[in-house]
Amino acid sequence: QLAAEQDFQSIAFPAISTGIYGYPLAGATAIALAAVKEALTEAPTLLRVVFCTFGDDVRTAYERVLAD
Repeated sequence: QLAAEQDFQSIAFPAISTGIYGYPLAGATAIALAAVKEALTEAPTLLRVVFCTFGDDVRTAYERVLAD
């Protein structure tokens, strides 16, 4: 919502809560991607969304969900 209000062209999100907090990686990834996909309909100026991942396992989880 803030990105849309401020006419941002790009935004980045870290993969949070899946490390020491123990939230399941597959679930967190699916939720994050679904939320961003839905929010993009309200933020037409957003041209780039970056998901900051830390480690190959997290990157792979995002790639798997994106491929589906």
